[in-house]
Amino acid sequence: MNPQENKLTIGRLATTVGVNVETIRFYQRRGLLREPPRPPGGIRNYSAEDIARVKFIKSAQRMGFSLDEIHHLLRLDEGMQCDAAVELAAQHLDDVRKRLQDLRRIETTLANLLERCRQGDEKVTCPLISALHADKLGES
Repeated sequence: MNPQENKLTIGRLATTVGVNVETIRFYQRRGLLREPPRPPGGIRNYSAEDIARVKFIKSAQRMGFSLDEIHHLLRLDEGMQCDAAVELAAQHLDDVRKRLQDLRRIETTLANLLERCRQGDEKVTCPLISALHADKLGES
């Protein structure tokens, strides 16, 4: 790494990792990313470590981890506590499986309602609209 890469402005950091400056500031407010000190009369400088940290955050978000979970993972990473990270990931996997189950149920319900709509008589209330009014989407 050349010396300039260790002296990134917030704008260069954001561009390097593919986010906007407000995202960097948001991560700082949430305690996910440090805010480097501002030298007198100067600008804050970010490092390769900050690049890696933002990339980690974005990667974890793509895996569906919440910002609170990511904060926890970052703290675990600093202490090399793999067992706790595994436990958090196992809980997250369980949540993902539950959401997938819900999505499959929604898919089946919508497909059934759409089929009923396509076969329906125009003079009868639309089955989809009726189901939404009756809040019976999980019962079809």
